[in-house]
Amino acid sequence: MSTAPASPPAPAPPAARLEVLSPSREAWRVFRRNRAAMLGLVLLGSVVALMALGPLLWPVAPFEIVGRPFTPPFEDATLPLGSDYLGRDILAGMVLGGRATLAVGLAAAAITVTIGLAVGALAGYFGGWIDEALSRFTEIFQVMPSLLFAMVLMTLFDPSLTTAIVAIGMVTWTSTARLARAEFMRLRKLEYVSAARALGAGHLRLMLREILPNAAPPLIVSATLIIGVAILFEAGLSFLGLSDPNVMSWGLMIGSNRKYMLDAWWAVTFPGLAIFLTVLGVSLVGDGLNDALNPKMHLR
Repeated sequence: MSTAPASPPAPAPPAARLEVLSPSREAWRVFRRNRAAMLGLVLLGSVVALMALGPLLWPVAPFEIVGRPFTPPFEDATLPLGSDYLGRDILAGMVLGGRATLAVGLAAAAITVTIGLAVGALAGYFGGWIDEALSRFTEIFQVMPSLLFAMVLMTLFDPSLTTAIVAIGMVTWTSTARLARAEFMRLRKLEYVSAARALGAGHLRLMLREILPNAAPPLIVSATLIIGVAILFEAGLSFLGLSDPNVMSWGLMIGSNRKYMLDAWWAVTFPGLAIFLTVLGVSLVGDGLNDALNPKMHLR
C-alpha cells in the first residue's frame, strides 16, 4: 500500500531583525529616554530662545531709566517684571543680561577645556617626568581657593567681560586636566594605539587621531557641566562688584539690588531664578549626556 509523501516542514518564522543604529543615533535614543535630560534641554532651549528673540520682542535698553523706582511686577504694563531701585526695566535686564551670562559661561568653558585637555593629554600620554611636572603644576592650582584667585585676577586687571572669562577659565581647568590625564593614560596602553604606533604614527597623530576621539565622551560631559560652574562664578563675581559695570548680566542685577532685597524682592528674585533654571538645565543635560555617551547604558 502506497503512502502519501511527507509534507515538507513548515518554514521557521523569520527571526526578529535587530536594528543597528549609528553611535550618534544610539546616543540620541538613550538621551531622549531620559526625562530629566529632556527637561534640561527644554530649559536651555527656552533660555537661548529668549536671549535670541527677546531684544526683538522687548527692545528696551537695560540701563535706561523707564519708570519710577521699585515698581512691583505685573502692576504696570510697560514694566511686566517691575523696576529696580533706579527705575530700570527688570525684563530688559533679564533679556540682555542673559546674553552676557551665557557668553561668559560658554567662553570660560572653552578656555577651561583647552587648558585642561592640553595639560592632561600631555601628562597622561607621555607619563614619566612630564606627568610628574604637570601633575604638580595642576595641584598648585587645585589647592588655591578658586573664588579668591578669580577675585585677585579681576582686581589686578581691568574688570571687563574678557577678564572675567579668563579668570574663570584659569581657576576651573584642573578637574578637566585630571580627567583627560586618566583617559589618555588608560587609552595609550590599548592595542589599537600600539598598532598605529607600529605603523609609524607620530605622537601628535596618536594623541589627536587615535586617543582623543575615544576620550571625547567624558570630556564632553565635563565641558557641559563646566558651563554651569562658569555661570555661577560670573554671578558671584558680579555680585561682589568685580565685573564690568557697563555690561548688564544676571549677577550684576542681583549685586546692584542686594541692598534693597526687602523693598524690591523681584529685582533679585527674577535674575536669581534665571540663573537657577539655566544651571539646572545645564546639569540635567550633562547628566543625560553622561548616560547617552556611556556604552553600558546602551546595553541596558
